[in-house]
Amino acid sequence: MRILVVEDDENLNRQLCEALTDAGYVVDSSSDGEDGHFLGDTEPYDAVVLDIGLPQMDGISVLEAWRRDGKTMPVLLLTARDRWSDKVQGIDAGADDYVAKPFHMEEVLARIRALVRRAAGHASNEIVAGPVRLDVKAGRVTVDGQAIKLTSHEFRLLAYLMMHRGKVISRTELTEHLYDQDFDRDSNTIEVFVGRLRKKLPEDLIQTIRGLGYQILAE
Repeated sequence: MRILVVEDDENLNRQLCEALTDAGYVVDSSSDGEDGHFLGDTEPYDAVVLDIGLPQMDGISVLEAWRRDGKTMPVLLLTARDRWSDKVQGIDAGADDYVAKPFHMEEVLARIRALVRRAAGHASNEIVAGPVRLDVKAGRVTVDGQAIKLTSHEFRLLAYLMMHRGKVISRTELTEHLYDQDFDRDSNTIEVFVGRLRKKLPEDLIQTIRGLGYQILAE
């Protein structure tokens, strides 16, 4: 899943990006409101971590602009602990959740997992498709109870397809959500990873919809 971090504190921005990357997300970052707004307006993100106190354009204004423009990605606000009014204003502006500074990084990761999961319509960290079970939190995949070893890229691809099972996902959408801005959008990397996954999983799990993309059928 692809996450945007908009935070002007250099150290905190780096820590958030490192923690999210270590958790298996693809992360883009920005340190001011105007640039963050532009990225959120032009790139597809599965979730955004957004600080309220930003230079150029404050976080509430960024969020309000996104929502006015019909952007629906989940947004986790970073607020000051003693500013309850910021939390109320943020929720009213369209935030999905908030966490107060200082915070434990594990709390941010847990809230991001929940936001991404709920946005895709799942109540649990575990997603099931036939004999395949994928645990988003543990980063674990099993087939008929047996653990399957996947690379980080294979896991991210499978997780995105399973999160959106029943929907046909184009190669372009997969590329946009699984890789950063600099990735070569014309490469055949997606096809390579789908081929590898098919060798490790039940052969008919990932369906190719000719001319459209890939699909894991809904149960």
